[in-house]
Amino acid sequence: MERQKALELMGEYLKSEHLIKHCYAVEAVMRELAKKIEPDKEEAWAMAGLLHDLDADIVDYQANPKLHGPKAVELLKEAGIGNESMYHAICAHNKETGVAITNTMDRAIYAADPITGFITAIALVYPDKKVSSVKVKSVTKRMKEVRFAAGADREAMLSIEELGIPFEEFVALSLQAMCGISDQLGL
Repeated sequence: MERQKALELMGEYLKSEHLIKHCYAVEAVMRELAKKIEPDKEEAWAMAGLLHDLDADIVDYQANPKLHGPKAVELLKEAGIGNESMYHAICAHNKETGVAITNTMDRAIYAADPITGFITAIALVYPDKKVSSVKVKSVTKRMKEVRFAAGADREAMLSIEELGIPFEEFVALSLQAMCGISDQLGL
């Protein structure tokens, strides 16, 4: 899977700057998770993270949430990017599709998707608005504040523990991944 081809596809379908940054963040977290869990699949996991929301600007999620994921897979197949494992993970990251989480990549992307937005929300309330200022303790504390980033699926984030990764370790890994691309994220 060529990353350049994936980036061109993103340029064609994703127009929202915040969504593009989110996809980069999920790519970075998925890459780090793959290094830890399935090192031989690092590129596939990263590509799934990069392209998981490819359809987000063209699918009306409020009107038909079941289309988010399957539409991205349709676009990827048309472009000749990806494989069945990646397609399944992209569909499984949105529980509205009814596609069950059945493997480690599915579980990883299901947890990685909301953690990146949650960390971003925390960084944006800091005076410097830098992800490098966010600490693991800040994330765990904010998890208990139900009104903070209320749309962030805490259950999905915590589900990383089903892969044997303690939540605090997942937060540290996610922070490290996002700090590594902070310029790209504008954080």
